[in-house]
Amino acid sequence: MVDRREVRVSDGDREAAVARLLSAVDEGRLSLDEYNDRMGRAYESVTYADLDNLFLDLPGTAPTAAPATTATQTKAPVVATGALPRWLKVLWVAWAAKVALNLVIWVMLSITEGELLYFWPMWIIVPPGAVLFALSVATSRSRQSRA
Repeated sequence: MVDRREVRVSDGDREAAVARLLSAVDEGRLSLDEYNDRMGRAYESVTYADLDNLFLDLPGTAPTAAPATTATQTKAPVVATGALPRWLKVLWVAWAAKVALNLVIWVMLSITEGELLYFWPMWIIVPPGAVLFALSVATSRSRQSRA
């Protein structure tokens, strides 16, 4: 009988390993540099032994599952459906801070002028906000389709 660690992995196994690495990043257990390095090694993995070595220093991670025996096997549900990755949350926070600062400046200028000025912050709020929204939707859908 062949040792499970010597069995070749599928693309689905590699994707599952990358998803586990991403959750380790979200938990703060891996830095982005470590994640990038391990993600590359995950996609280059040939056997389960290669994938198992990516998780040796991470707590609570069991070795990767044995190969699937049926083609109709369903994927596990996403724990936090639609949850955004940390880098995208950082972009949203930066956008919100920029919006708040520009709104305060606009309000202060309007108060000093004694009338409502042209709402120029809309050019700072709407275009980047629309891009971030589209990026968030695309990322969420991508994560849901992988789950």
